[in-house]
Amino acid sequence: MRDTPILIVGGGPAGLSAAYAVAASGRKAVLVDKADRLGGAPILQGYAKLVPSHEWAKDAIGGMVDRVRQNPNVTVRTGTEVQSFAGNPGDFVATLKDGTRVEAEAAILATGFTHFDSLNKPEWGFGTYPDVVTTVQVEQMISSGQGIRCPSDGRVPDRVAILLCVGSRDRQIGREWCSKICCTVSANIAMEIRELSPKTNVYIYYMDIRTFGLYEGEYYWKSQEEARVKYIKARIAEVTSDGKRLVVKGEDTLVKRPITIPFDMVVHAIGMDPNVDNMTLSAVFGVGLNRYGYIDKASTYAGLAQTTRPGVYVCGAATGPETIDDSIAQGQAAAVAAMTLAGVGLAQAAE
Repeated sequence: MRDTPILIVGGGPAGLSAAYAVAASGRKAVLVDKADRLGGAPILQGYAKLVPSHEWAKDAIGGMVDRVRQNPNVTVRTGTEVQSFAGNPGDFVATLKDGTRVEAEAAILATGFTHFDSLNKPEWGFGTYPDVVTTVQVEQMISSGQGIRCPSDGRVPDRVAILLCVGSRDRQIGREWCSKICCTVSANIAMEIRELSPKTNVYIYYMDIRTFGLYEGEYYWKSQEEARVKYIKARIAEVTSDGKRLVVKGEDTLVKRPITIPFDMVVHAIGMDPNVDNMTLSAVFGVGLNRYGYIDKASTYAGLAQTTRPGVYVCGAATGPETIDDSIAQGQAAAVAAMTLAGVGLAQAAE
């Protein structure tokens, strides 16, 4: 067996999964991440408890990081990026920005996503009022142990609104896709807020709820029946202030009437955007992007994890909004596909 490694770009859940799968098979892997540490969004953004396991991100994903770093078959390169990538399946050469040259049998892109920037939804108050925050900021409050506090003055909020589909399913701002995880994550966050601060009332504003699969009972119904989270089906017009509290204005679409409710804190359930580096990744690796700007992939039935360039694979949220659990599974699948390619190449060379 040749000792040429599989190159994996991106050290989040999908990339960590791919790297460990390659290493566990006895093959070599080179894992590259532009950040100065591994773990992707769950670690770098300070996520709290994960859906659906309820494990703390620092423990669950941190454990994946440790497992990869401790494996002698994995070489980790952080704080750098792939500057050029040339060659053919079984015989690629990547040059990193730190000057390192990496030969690779195949490459796996596990480059993830970018959180939607709520400044692109200014009518909903983010950037104007300090107590309008994002789900990521609330996760950081929870994971830091500080509890739920209004950024403006540090008080515990009496009433919190969570607004769904911020940066998702919104043609007016060019986001025509559902970000898949926001409804479930928001229900989870709402229950965490209620657990940390039982006197805080939490309202979730929604167009419709998409707690897909087995998450319906554990998150949607449980949040209402046990945590007493209130759901309002509405179209939101704007988030303003009356000088003392935030005010969410909109239309209750069930009863067809305007509603105006004051809150101490408003939370944007932000969606998943394509990685801001996807245009660069497309040019460097010679892979196509889909109509939404994510890395394009072949039909699963025809070529598992395959991109438009033979020998280059993709997994996780690099291809579109994805859960952490499914990203981990896709990372393993991409590793199998990449190693299968390498095995086929070796067999052909031996003939």
